[in-house]
Amino acid sequence: MTRPFDDTTRRNIAERCAAFARLPASEPAPALKRAAVAIALTEAADAADGTAVLLTLRAAGLRAHRGQWALPGGRCDESETAVKAALRELHEELGLELGEDNVLGWLDDYPTRSGYLITPVVVWAAAGAVISPNPEEVASVHRIALFDIERTDAFDFVAIAESTRSVIRFRHAGQFIHAPTAALIYQFREVLAGRDTRVAELEQPVFAWK
Repeated sequence: MTRPFDDTTRRNIAERCAAFARLPASEPAPALKRAAVAIALTEAADAADGTAVLLTLRAAGLRAHRGQWALPGGRCDESETAVKAALRELHEELGLELGEDNVLGWLDDYPTRSGYLITPVVVWAAAGAVISPNPEEVASVHRIALFDIERTDAFDFVAIAESTRSVIRFRHAGQFIHAPTAALIYQFREVLAGRDTRVAELEQPVFAWK
């Protein structure tokens, strides 16, 4: 089902986020550092496809997770809230300058194998918002229509020898996008459907553990 990029869709998603029973925030384990990402909603590349979420491919020159799919985001600065960090990173990576009035809600924190506790922040970008990716951080930007993440076959779960937990994968354009990105998108898909689905135990592939 296509979700038009309009005020009605914005209100509906904000209501779904408000109704989501987010797990209480807690201090991360000593080994984990705070981070935040933006689930940034904007108009799809083809206006007929309605609302889309922005995904990036990380630049090849980055020290960590180079060339991987990601939501815009990064580590929180000292004393910085998750919202402020997500908005700052969105601006630094994609040139999108949004304020806290653009925030629709939050999802559950997700602990990564590489040592971060990620808070996903759902934000709404205005129609016609100009995206100017920073080439030092972003190789390319992709608008994934919401109906693509809501397909029944969009996600699958596979077993690996290195873990008892299931690895989640999001299938897009003939490729697999893995956790943490896939896990966060999956929970957002579930929020859109009105379900309080937890994802912290969904596994990442081994290549993302460092």
